[in-house]
Amino acid sequence: MKYTALLALPLLAAAAPASERSTNPNFSVMSVRSASPIHYLQMNAAGQKFYLGGETASYCPTQVTHCPPGNETVFTPGGGSLDVNVPGGQQVYIDPHGALSFTQAHSANIPAGSAVGPFKYSPDEPWAHYSFNGWGASGFMACPTDDQRWQVFAAINNATVPKGDVDECLGFSALAIDYDGDVPAWQYI
Repeated sequence: MKYTALLALPLLAAAAPASERSTNPNFSVMSVRSASPIHYLQMNAAGQKFYLGGETASYCPTQVTHCPPGNETVFTPGGGSLDVNVPGGQQVYIDPHGALSFTQAHSANIPAGSAVGPFKYSPDEPWAHYSFNGWGASGFMACPTDDQRWQVFAAINNATVPKGDVDECLGFSALAIDYDGDVPAWQYI
């Protein structure tokens, strides 16, 4: 997705008041934290985790005749799973280390000690938001990685983050951008 399109997304999402938008749509997520390196970055699924920056990682079997593009990450209504075609779907959860994660395709296996919510989609005026408030979290935070991406975690003090220092992480508002297109991916990997 081009950067100009990313900057226009919040304007498009706000074009219709929340009262006119669906209260339970599929959505993608964009981070907002002014004057920071994560401002306006898209949230992407990759390696069974979520990142700000980088690219969405997806897969489609060769026997599928009409594969979705698989180049954007979209959540189903409420944010508890991903919008995919793969049988059984892919559930979203917070792993025991605090990382926002998703299940492998064809598996409902979630590590012991994980949280499957509460995830919340809030159709607030003028922007809709996505959040996690389990474990005393105040939403999400993004933590720097060695590959120039920012891994997404529940905003908790005891998260096990990539560089080992939670103080390097940045809390952010997760804007939920309504998505009404076709299913965007067969499965995320």
